[in-house]
Amino acid sequence: MSRCLGYFNRNKNHHTTVLVATSGDTGGAVANGFLGIESVDVIILYPSKKVSTVQELQLTTLGKNITAIEVNGSFDDCQSIVKQAFTDVDLNNKFSLTSANSINVARWLPQQLYYFYAYQQWQYEEPPVISVPSGNFGNICAGILPHVSGLPVKHFIAACNSNDVVPEFLQTGNYQPKKTIPTISNAMDVGNPSNFVRVLELFHQHVGDLKKVLSSYSIGDATTKATIEQVFNQYNYTLDPHGAIGYYALIDYLGDAVKNNNSGGIFLETAHPVKFPETVEEVIRKKIEVPHTVQYLLSRKKESVMMNDTFDDFKEWMMNRSNY
Repeated sequence: MSRCLGYFNRNKNHHTTVLVATSGDTGGAVANGFLGIESVDVIILYPSKKVSTVQELQLTTLGKNITAIEVNGSFDDCQSIVKQAFTDVDLNNKFSLTSANSINVARWLPQQLYYFYAYQQWQYEEPPVISVPSGNFGNICAGILPHVSGLPVKHFIAACNSNDVVPEFLQTGNYQPKKTIPTISNAMDVGNPSNFVRVLELFHQHVGDLKKVLSSYSIGDATTKATIEQVFNQYNYTLDPHGAIGYYALIDYLGDAVKNNNSGGIFLETAHPVKFPETVEEVIRKKIEVPHTVQYLLSRKKESVMMNDTFDDFKEWMMNRSNY
């Protein structure tokens, strides 16, 4: 996506501003993907003190065309600011705005590919159950879309943490956004997942049809930690908190079937445990080896713009910026 924007701007006196709200992981990916791309300016909003140290360093230490805004609020506040920016006349008159997180389908459409890649590796006759750690629901939406197109999947599980808007909706039929609850799986701390409406649209708003394909679980921090410990002791594999939720939800859904070897599934592991050393090392009672791709971050200085969680403050800051 970053190269496409750079390519289309190459022969024009044109500059694109990418606005991104992140709960921890997407922002780091966007920052590195767009770093140094000519004619593209990236502004990343993230919730202050609600991302891990490594996640924050991935957002705030790159410089160049990447600017990190530390918002005194939740991810939902960051996302609300970005969405308002896209509909604000003044900002759109001054800037050419786009996004690079799951608000923009160009971010999650390519995610379809690794669902096909996973199925290529599936060794059983019966299609897999797929469990996806879910916060803003872009990833699972990217999996359900190819399933609707024909990819064989027995069932999807949206594995959520204590932010249980979707699990509650599937139980009660009442979709009620809530105030975000901070958890140890912070990238999934979303109280109003913007992509869930896309999931509903894939089933033409027929909740009964959706339930045939999708289940959703809410899993708390204590169970998440216990799962990390169990999997480490049993398989010598170190889960991060998000992957632990995906794993637990899959096993819970499969129940006795997995013990009898007549059913199985895939869970998505979405982050490296080194991003969450305080949580994971406490549970496994062992230091996590820091990959060389992360080590260099630890000596870098964080640079961010502190901001209140209001659109007016963000708009004022933006209007004082150059539009190149």
